[in-house]
Amino acid sequence: MTGTPPRWNYETRILAGTLLAATPALVALAIALAINVEDPMRAVVVWLAVATLTVALVFVARRNAVYPLNTLANLLEALREGDYSLRGSRAQRGDAIGEVVLEINALSQTLREQRLSFEERSALLAKVVATLDIAVIAFDADARVKLVNPAAEHLLASTSSRLLGRSAKELDLADCLEVAEVRMVERSFPGGSGRWEVRRARFREDGLPHELLVITDLSRTLREEERLAWQRLLRVLGHELNNSLAPIRSMAGTLAKLTDVEPLPDDWREDVHGGLALIGDRAEALARFMSRYTQLARLPPPNPREFEFGALAHRAARLEQRITVEVSDSVAIRLVADLEQLEQALINLIQNAADAALDGGGRVSLQWRVSARRLQIDVVDDGHGLPPTENLFVPFFTTKPGGSGIGLVLARQIVEAHGGSLTLENRRDATGCVARVMLPLS
Repeated sequence: MTGTPPRWNYETRILAGTLLAATPALVALAIALAINVEDPMRAVVVWLAVATLTVALVFVARRNAVYPLNTLANLLEALREGDYSLRGSRAQRGDAIGEVVLEINALSQTLREQRLSFEERSALLAKVVATLDIAVIAFDADARVKLVNPAAEHLLASTSSRLLGRSAKELDLADCLEVAEVRMVERSFPGGSGRWEVRRARFREDGLPHELLVITDLSRTLREEERLAWQRLLRVLGHELNNSLAPIRSMAGTLAKLTDVEPLPDDWREDVHGGLALIGDRAEALARFMSRYTQLARLPPPNPREFEFGALAHRAARLEQRITVEVSDSVAIRLVADLEQLEQALINLIQNAADAALDGGGRVSLQWRVSARRLQIDVVDDGHGLPPTENLFVPFFTTKPGGSGIGLVLARQIVEAHGGSLTLENRRDATGCVARVMLPLS
C-alpha cells in the first residue's frame, strides 16, 4: 500500500511558481546572449548575474506574499487564545490583504465587546446567585457538585471548598435529583429542617448534560404569612369584640352605680331593663359573630358531583329578592363540583353585588364562559367600585353597616377548595365591580 506523496507547502509552491514563471525569460536571455554576444565568457557572466538577480527577486516576492499571511495567522491565533488587544496596522481599503486585516480588526473589536458584556453579565449573575436566600446547587454529568451558592453552603452546613466535587449521594441529595420538576418535601438537611420546595432543571455544558437543583425554604415564608394572617385576623377580632364588650362594660358600670344609690330612683326598673336589654343585644351580636367564625373555620371539604351549571346560576340569582339579577345563558356546561358549596359562594357574591348596586345604578348580571379548559364566572355590578383597601378578603372585615365580613372570605375559600381562584376588580367600561371566579373543568 503506497502512501500519498507529501505536498509542497504554500511557501514552496509560491517559490516554485515564481521561478517557473521566470524560466522562459532566462532561457530567452541565454539564447539571445549565445547568438549576439561574441565573448562566451561574458555572456555566461551576464546570464548568471541576471539569473541571480531573478532568484533574489523571487525570494523577495515569496517573502512579500507570505509575510501578510503570517501576520493574519498571528492575529487569528490571538483571537483563538482570547487576546483581543492585537490589531493589524497599515491596512487600507481597496487592498485584498488590507480588507482581510480590517475585517479581522473589526471581528476582534466585536469579540472584545461581547466578552466584556458576557463577563459583566456573568459577574452580575454570580452576585445575584450569591445574594439569594435560596439554595442553588449545580451538578455535572456524574452527579457531582460543580457550583454552590452561600445559601446552599448554609443548607448543607459546609463550605464550597468541601462541597465541590462531592456526589449527590454523599450529600444525601440523590432523592432531590429524582424530582420530576417541582415537589414539596418535608425533610431535614444539615443546616435546617422543615418544608421545602425542590426544583430541578437540566442544562448542557461542553455538550454534556448537567443538573441544577434549587431548594427553597417554605417554612420561614409560611410562618411569616401565617403571622401576618394572624395579625390581620386578631385586629379584626379585637375590633369586633371591643364593639360588643365596650358597651357591655359601660352599661354594667352604669347599672352598678344605679343599684348602689339609696334610695333607688322611681324609674330604676326601666333603666335596669334597658341596660340589660342592651347587654343582651350585644351578647347576641357576639354570639352571632362567633357562629360566623365557626362556619368559616369548619367548612368541610368539597363533595363533588356532576350537575348543570346553568340551573345552579338561575337558582342562585332568584334567591336575591331586592334586585333583579340578569343571567346570561352563555353556554351550557356540566360541572363536577360540590353543588351546595358552589351555590353558597355564588349567593355570597351576588349578595355583595346587589348591596353595591343598590347604592349605584341598580343592575347586577351573572355570566359565564369557557376559557382554556376553565369555567369563568363573572358577577358584575354597577355600584361605586371597590373601596381603597387591601382587607377585602380579611375575615370579618366589612365596609357595610351590619355586614358579617365573611361572605367574600367564605366564597374564596370554597372556590380555592375546588382548585379555582376568586378575584375582584373594578370595571373598565363603567363604574362598578367584577367578581371573577375561575374553576377547572376537569
